[in-house]
Amino acid sequence: MTQNNRVVRVRIPATTANCGPGFDSLGIACTLYNDVELELTGPDDMVQITVTGDGADSLPLNDRNLVLRSVRTVLDQAGAGHVGIRLALHNNIPLSRGLGSSSAAIVGGLTAANAVVGKRFSQDELLDMATKLEGHPDNVAPALLGGFTVCVMQGERVTCLRLPVPKELKLVVCIPDFRLSTNKARQAIPASVPHPDAVYNVSRTALLVGALASGQLKYLADALDDKLHQPYRAALIPGMADVFAAGKKAGALGVAMSGAGPSLMAYTVENADTVGEAMVQAFSTQEIKSRYLCLDVDYDGARIVDFA
Repeated sequence: MTQNNRVVRVRIPATTANCGPGFDSLGIACTLYNDVELELTGPDDMVQITVTGDGADSLPLNDRNLVLRSVRTVLDQAGAGHVGIRLALHNNIPLSRGLGSSSAAIVGGLTAANAVVGKRFSQDELLDMATKLEGHPDNVAPALLGGFTVCVMQGERVTCLRLPVPKELKLVVCIPDFRLSTNKARQAIPASVPHPDAVYNVSRTALLVGALASGQLKYLADALDDKLHQPYRAALIPGMADVFAAGKKAGALGVAMSGAGPSLMAYTVENADTVGEAMVQAFSTQEIKSRYLCLDVDYDGARIVDFA
């Protein structure tokens, strides 16, 4: 049974996916958040959507809105029927920058709707729904569960392992002043890669998982390297190699593309601001404006912050 006229507010973290070599399988939740407020207003089928923050002037306010689509996915599967929906969305996660804005929208809508139907669905069921909407689990899993997640697909179902990471790990994201769609970034990747490149990534993905799970962060210097997607996408992000080098020179343990880019993520335990400033300066040599944020790992994932 739906709980009409009760208002639920959900907070959803940004995510950084792939983490270098872990293409479409690894992701980390970050301390940058979107808020989704949902109210079921009655049986009149009316929809009202407001957006503030990033995307306020561009996100659709109709059936194409991803949060609305996600809310309706849960309501339909719960047999809730047609109801009026009011959504108030506040976005801090920048759009099309490789920080999981679409995953935050999906997970926010699913989590909010699940609350108003009495938490009918488990986290595993929500993860399967989110993956079907997004197409792959690497961003939606950490957005839903928090922390560092490793996902594999078993047909249409997701197997997800959530692992702890050292509390001292800092994530410094450098966000250039241009957008890059995930579809365009995926088109840059070839349909097949040489066998040695596949082995290169398998070994580094294993090393990355081991380094983060064990706390032996010194191995990140090698573990974040990749040959499956970053070399092919580099042309879409002018100066990427220079930004990587600048971040490492300033003290980062390693740097990787965040998701499909164009944001670049440095992993460090100290000198976070120094690393961020160096990355911004490196982008500026390409006449690209950028900004940086110093983030921690979010360990909670999507959470209900108010339900009244």
